[in-house]
Amino acid sequence: MSTATPDNSKPDKSIRQKMLSGDLYKATDDPELMQEHMQAMHLCFELNQTSPMDLEQRKALVKKLLGVEDAFIDSPFHVDYGYNIKVGIGFYANRGCTILDCNKIVIGDGCLLAPNVVISAAFHPLNAQARASGYQQTAPIQIGNNCWIGANATINPGVVIGDNVVVGAGAVVTRSVPSNVVVAGVPARIIRYISDDHQDDVKTLTENLR
Repeated sequence: MSTATPDNSKPDKSIRQKMLSGDLYKATDDPELMQEHMQAMHLCFELNQTSPMDLEQRKALVKKLLGVEDAFIDSPFHVDYGYNIKVGIGFYANRGCTILDCNKIVIGDGCLLAPNVVISAAFHPLNAQARASGYQQTAPIQIGNNCWIGANATINPGVVIGDNVVVGAGAVVTRSVPSNVVVAGVPARIIRYISDDHQDDVKTLTENLR
């Protein structure tokens, strides 16, 4: 969170540049940004109204929204712009996922999002006056390969998650996470390191379910 207030002494940037550089900005002051946001919301609306049986139409809508053909997304699904999201091969988002891509969000190959995951590059200033005036800020997010984000988890702005990470259900990830770990809790913390031995992981999971 930022306590900043607008700094008018900085060289002029476009609102889009401010958004992507983490400066305070108002998207509502840029008609082009607002049009792009409305277009993304319309595409999400179309996707969310399309039958799960109509795979070709859903595939076409996902391509318009994210620019990829092999992502599999269940509805409902929501984004801010869509074009700031880059997903790798085999991306899957279960029902109810929201990705607020006011800044770049990069998700690696083989990643799975469980229901109701929130990945948010957007945040608001702590300064009440700036917040009430409609200012917001952003920070990019990066998620590595082969990550599994559990149901109702939240990934906060500026977080970098390594490869092969499991984020427990309901976790709130506020800090970056190294590869090959399980994190859980609020705020999320490392609760175990992932073994290269698949059978060991299966045994541990089975014991935890008893």
